[in-house]
Amino acid sequence: MPKQKPLINAKGEVRELTANDLAAFRPARKALPESLRRKIGVRGPQKSPTKERITIRLSQDVVKRFRATGEGWQTRVDVALQNWLKKHNPTA
Repeated sequence: MPKQKPLINAKGEVRELTANDLAAFRPARKALPESLRRKIGVRGPQKSPTKERITIRLSQDVVKRFRATGEGWQTRVDVALQNWLKKHNPTA
């Protein structure tokens, strides 16, 4: 297969794609690394109980420490709050 022309010219503009360009494209499942494929996968219906999307302001230290634990940190915040509710009354 002959070498393809660059998609961006010297001015940084993207050129129009040709049929040959499109034929050379690979499906994302083949071109992307496994870690990225998992992140962009299609989610199915959420298992019950369904969580509610909200906006909440937390101290920087709390967010920093939970984020430092890696992927799934928001779930760990939820678990921590559930554990707190087992021992405390939020209206008190």
